[in-house]
Amino acid sequence: MTAVRARREALSGEDRLIARHFRSIASHPGALGLTDDAAMLAPAAGHEWVLTADAIVGGVHFFSDDPPDAIARKALRVNLSDLAAKGATPVGFLLTLALPKSHGEKWLKAFTRGLGADARRYGFALLGGDTVRTPGPVTISVTAFGSLPKGTMVRRSRARPGDRILVTGTIGDAALGLKLRTDRKAAKRWRLDKATRAHLSRRYLVPEPRNTLAAVLRRSASAGMDVSDGLIGDLGKLLFASNVGADIDAASVPLSKAARAVLAADPSALETVLTGGDDFEVVATIPPAKLASFKAAARRAGVRVTEIGRVTKESGARFRGEDGRLLRFTRNSFSHF
Repeated sequence: MTAVRARREALSGEDRLIARHFRSIASHPGALGLTDDAAMLAPAAGHEWVLTADAIVGGVHFFSDDPPDAIARKALRVNLSDLAAKGATPVGFLLTLALPKSHGEKWLKAFTRGLGADARRYGFALLGGDTVRTPGPVTISVTAFGSLPKGTMVRRSRARPGDRILVTGTIGDAALGLKLRTDRKAAKRWRLDKATRAHLSRRYLVPEPRNTLAAVLRRSASAGMDVSDGLIGDLGKLLFASNVGADIDAASVPLSKAARAVLAADPSALETVLTGGDDFEVVATIPPAKLASFKAAARRAGVRVTEIGRVTKESGARFRGEDGRLLRFTRNSFSHF
């Protein structure tokens, strides 16, 4: 038996799977080529780590017939969104992948193609993780590592009365895209054309994290977080952590052309827009003195930002319609529990 063959046969099936599909994504030297039990990291001088973890589960966060490369991108991007909202630069991630037997080489090849493409795009190297079999649905957990200068993390708890509240991008598209997947009659009821349906479906399938805005948020935001469970609910979490409230002009919440088309056909869909999950935008509070520079920097970064209200001393978020009346909804956000 040759030495090469002996070494190959010493590897477990999991080791060979890792070598075939994941080793090329582990470009960071601390990943040790995925040949050890752990990785090594050290922050740059004067910097700190920002750590976050999110899991996505088949049948909960994505559909079984979603393309494997899109599932991989979503798994990374929901974590990249958390890093962006904290003002952190992506460094690397750990991946735990639980696969049923029905997901073989073809699925894995497509999955790692999407994973590798986004890892390269965002400078976000695979550092290690675990691969296991499961009798249940596909489950993907990512633990993400970001870095930023010491003492600059954008926290939830530092909003102050008088701060302006801004959000990135547009709100509600992903929740409407999910509605199209779960209610086959919705597209006809909303009178949506093919392009509009495609836009909403794409926004649910693969989010667009706002990592180009991270440094701008560090310089300007008093508080911030990503919008993953719905604007109303996530803003409420930020306000609670800061012990403040807010007055919000619901008509100012930025909507895509597609979302406006839905609301024109069905005004009651506003609740889905404002409380549905999967936006993966950023909501931030900005002191008035920094507002103009923040907006200018966001334009240079290529990220749309919209002012929707202001922070108040009185607790609670008050969303008002165009007539000034308070809007009330049956729920504030998506919740697993």
